[in-house]
Amino acid sequence: MKISEHVYNMHIDDGHIAHPGGSNNFFVGDPDKEMILIDTGDYEKEWINQILDYYDHLGKPKLKAILITHGHYDHIGGLDRIYEATKAPVMAHPLLADKLSKIIGNRESIISLQDEELISVSGIDLKALFTPGHKEDHICYYLESDLVMFTGDSVLGSSSTSVKNLSEYMKSLDYVLKFKHDIVCPAHGPVAMPPKGSDLINSQKMHRIKRETQILDSLEKGLTEINDIVNDIYPRHLTEGLKPIASHNVRTHLIKLLDDGVIQMKDEIFNLIR
Repeated sequence: MKISEHVYNMHIDDGHIAHPGGSNNFFVGDPDKEMILIDTGDYEKEWINQILDYYDHLGKPKLKAILITHGHYDHIGGLDRIYEATKAPVMAHPLLADKLSKIIGNRESIISLQDEELISVSGIDLKALFTPGHKEDHICYYLESDLVMFTGDSVLGSSSTSVKNLSEYMKSLDYVLKFKHDIVCPAHGPVAMPPKGSDLINSQKMHRIKRETQILDSLEKGLTEINDIVNDIYPRHLTEGLKPIASHNVRTHLIKLLDDGVIQMKDEIFNLIR
């Protein structure tokens, strides 16, 4: 599916409970000249085949590079097969260099990016934006020519994402919001087109602020354990498979509040500092 003048989306309904709305891999550039692929899907043969089939559909343009948003399995699982098919160099965060070189068996084809480095393709530039929070090696990519922000797992299309370090994550959201964009292309969920595209990232920031307020309200009620807080702030019909993710997200908020000096913890019991 063509998203903008230079952006094409290979979408798959992968059925993963944490990927509501399915998953995306993006080709950027000119199919008649050269393109870049963002992420390589997971290990499933069907997913990898769909990426390669879509590449065939585009006419097998020269693939200048494979860009990786971060090192989770569903973003690098298909790398070995796609690299073998295209021999395109792989660009990613420096923290991923060793891991990716082992996957493809070729260290020379791994290029470590720097924050705000430009990657040129077909006369346009993608800018690498280091955005830790979901994972320390996470990169978003900004295409100014089309006002498109590729958010990887930092911002999803149908849900909030899991976060490893919330303090870093909130700074990363503020960072990408500095770049004007009309379209958000997430790794999972629908692409956010105008007019909603310009609001999606900020809405996720507001969601986190609201969630922190809810957790503080739970602590004010005297709830001191993660499970009790989850039951208090999440819907009662929350799917069992999503409860571990909810618990993880509550924990990341609590850790941030600990770092902020707002609460204290002892033996997994959390209390407000009065």
